Amino acid sequence: MKFSDEEIALYLKDHPDFFTEYASVLADIQIPHPHGDRAIPISERQIMDLRERNRVLQDKLSELVRFAEENSALSEKMHRLAVVLLQFTGLNDVLQGLNYNLREDFLIPHMALRIWGITIEGQQAPELDKTGPDIPSLAESLQHPYCGPHVLEEIRDWFGEDGIRLRSFAMMPLRTDRTIGLLVLASEESQRFYPEMGTIYLAQLGELASAAIRRFASA
Repeated sequence: MKFSDEEIALYLKDHPDFFTEYASVLADIQIPHPHGDRAIPISERQIMDLRERNRVLQDKLSELVRFAEENSALSEKMHRLAVVLLQFTGLNDVLQGLNYNLREDFLIPHMALRIWGITIEGQQAPELDKTGPDIPSLAESLQHPYCGPHVLEEIRDWFGEDGIRLRSFAMMPLRTDRTIGLLVLASEESQRFYPEMGTIYLAQLGELASAAIRRFASA
């Protein structure tokens, strides 16, 4: 009678004491080396499997440590930015400081934003220029920061001559008790801002910028 591979495997699973009774059989079994033509004892193959599993676990642990270190660094940068924004006494200072810190501390090369729905006395800046109707509608529709390659042409125009070279964007609505603007980050790198990336810190950045700008609103 000939048994199939599945029947043999099932028998061994159902009779775990088999190799206890026939220990010499286990020692004599030779199986193919996973990376060569020679045969090796099953015990050696088990050791190799354990080493591979340990390597995979070590890689995962290293990745978790790296993520933790990156998150810690980002948290520290966000804290520094919040402290800096609190020190400014005018809207133009906030806008310039935000742009500078994003570029120098976060290595984000391009930033643009527009503000509406609030009055800021004695301030003149491109960020206060009137937008087309699609911009407020877009900002209102964003429940979370958007990351990806697509923006409205009007938004691309905010970046001037650099706009044509930009390949990825992150858009965050500026909100207090209502939507008051749109903050856009951009890069020439297509994968700097991509749809699957995490947006927790981007959302926090939008909240920080919103609060800093709202301080100078008179209505």
